[in-house]
Amino acid sequence: MRALSEFPADAAASIRGVFCDIDDTITTEGRLTAAAYGALERLSEAGLAVVPITGRPAGWCDMVARFWPVAGVVGENGAFYFAYDGATRKMIRVFTAGAAERADNKRRLDHIEKRVLAEVPGAAVSADQAYREADLAIDFCEDVPALPPGKVQHIKQIFEEEGAVAKISSIHVNGWFGRYDKLSMTRRFAAERLGVDLDADKAAYVFVGDSPNDAPMFGFFPNACGVANVRDFAGRIEAEPAFVASGRGGAGFVEIADMLLARRRPGAG
Repeated sequence: MRALSEFPADAAASIRGVFCDIDDTITTEGRLTAAAYGALERLSEAGLAVVPITGRPAGWCDMVARFWPVAGVVGENGAFYFAYDGATRKMIRVFTAGAAERADNKRRLDHIEKRVLAEVPGAAVSADQAYREADLAIDFCEDVPALPPGKVQHIKQIFEEEGAVAKISSIHVNGWFGRYDKLSMTRRFAAERLGVDLDADKAAYVFVGDSPNDAPMFGFFPNACGVANVRDFAGRIEAEPAFVASGRGGAGFVEIADMLLARRRPGAG
């Protein structure tokens, strides 16, 4: 991981879009600051496609897609994307799994929930679970006293023992059934909403994140950036970002946005 100051100027000048995590990447200690929201707006107004890629639930993502200055949002770690079409006043909702499959998966996740709460004292179902469509989020530090790493790993292990995929974010362990992740749905969003083949054009996009569930994105995008708190997961993340900001959370996101906008080539994108 290199300092953000080493981000190549020619690469920054030709960036056409920014994919970004939300929690502890755009937010700071659970809050969205005016500066971070302003950075989203400045990126969008400059002509860059801005797309949050988050583990947060469908209910939150509907609001993000509708009200934030973004091209769309990928939610629940890749279970879906939402994009609001202002011209037709329609919310476009695309899911990996159909309604029947999601209902069956929910029954299986309910069993995992019971196991986790019985086997890992101090863990809790995330406060935003009621707004989720496809996964189960277990809170290990957002609204509960922080659990030690061993207990967090135990939660992940329970999901995997039951045949689910599990990813650790900065606040939750998210688990689901299905062969998808943040990257797979980001590829689909880019193709269907931006008309972009990310495999051929990934150098023209930046991903910004902070935690282990961002590893697929860090590993895919050559110009991936982390906010400074990604260093908290050193040794516990499968792929690291190429560059790291000096600021944590939203301050780091603003730092990355400022760098991209300062070096942007007129007419790029």
